[in-house]
Amino acid sequence: MAFAPSGVARIIEQSSRMVSHQKKLATTFRDVMDLICQSSYWASKNGNKFVQDDDVKRAVDEQVYRSNQLEEYLQEMIDEGTILIDTEGETVGQVNGIAVLPLGDYSFGKPSRITARTSVGRSGVINIERETELGGRIHNKGAMILTGYLSGRYAQEIPLTFSASITFEQSYEEIEGDSAACAELYALLSSLSGYPIRQDLAVTGSVNQIGQVQAIGGVNEKIEGFFDVCKLKGLTGKQGVVIPQSNVKNLMLREEVVKAVKDGKFHVYPVSTIDEGIGLLTGIESGEQNAHGEYQEHTLNYVVQTRLKDFAEKVRSFSADSHEANLQLERS
Repeated sequence: MAFAPSGVARIIEQSSRMVSHQKKLATTFRDVMDLICQSSYWASKNGNKFVQDDDVKRAVDEQVYRSNQLEEYLQEMIDEGTILIDTEGETVGQVNGIAVLPLGDYSFGKPSRITARTSVGRSGVINIERETELGGRIHNKGAMILTGYLSGRYAQEIPLTFSASITFEQSYEEIEGDSAACAELYALLSSLSGYPIRQDLAVTGSVNQIGQVQAIGGVNEKIEGFFDVCKLKGLTGKQGVVIPQSNVKNLMLREEVVKAVKDGKFHVYPVSTIDEGIGLLTGIESGEQNAHGEYQEHTLNYVVQTRLKDFAEKVRSFSADSHEANLQLERS
C-alpha cells in the first residue's frame, strides 16, 4: 500500500528513533520493512487508501504492547509503593537514577533510587554493589572516579578523610555501565553538604575526574521511563530529567513526551558539569574556587569542603587521643 506524506514522515522519524540520533537513520532494513508492513496492515484495517501517520503510530504502539509486560509490572509495583520512587519533595543523600532494561528488540527505562551516607572515618567511598560483587567492571570504574573528583576538588590542602557508602536501593541483579556516576556523585555531595535533592528530577550521565558530565546510552528510554512513572503518580509541571549536554543530539522522544515538554508539564535539563547539575538539583549555588583553593561562603562547595575539613580534624584528634591513651596505659 502507498504511503501518504505524513506516513513517510513518521517512518523516517521512527527510523531516527531506532538509532537514537536526530541526524541519522537506521540501516537495519529488516526492522524498517517490518514496520512498513505492519503500518500497511493497520491502514488496510482502518479502511485508509494511503498509510497515514496514525497507522504507523498504531504499528509502533502494537510492537511495544507485545513486549512491555515486564515494564507494566514494574510500574505497577512503583504505583503500589512496593518499589520506592519519589516524584515530589526533597531528601538529603537521595537521588533518582535511571537504568535501561533490554528485552530483545525492546528496551525501557527503569527509575532506581540511589542513596549515599557519609560519616567520619578513613574508608573513603564504599560502593556497595562492588563489595557485594553486583557491580560490573564499568560500573565499578565509574564509582571509583568519584574519589578522584573529590580529591581534586576538595583535598588539595587537607587529606581526604571520610567514610561513605553508595548503593542502588532495591536492586538484586548485576549493575553495569557508568551512566549512574553523576547520580551517585550528586547523592554524595548532598549527604556531605546536608542540602536536600529534588525528588521530582531524575539523573543520568557519566562523569570524569574533572567534573565534566559525559554522554551515555539509552537517553530516550531513560527519559521516557521516568516520565511514565511521573505520569502514573501525577504530573506536577516541575518533574523532569537531567541529562548530559552531549546527549541532546540523541533525543528522539515519543510524541507524548515531546508534547508534555512543550506544554511545560515535563522538563529535560541538559548540563555540562557537576556544578550545573548539583545547582539544579539543590537550588544552591555551587560556587567557584579562588586562587587559594577556597570557595565563597554559603555555596555548596564551600559547605562540602568545610565538612571534609571537619572530618579530617576529628580523625586527627581521635587518633591523637587514642595514641595518648595507649602511652598512658604503657606507662602504668
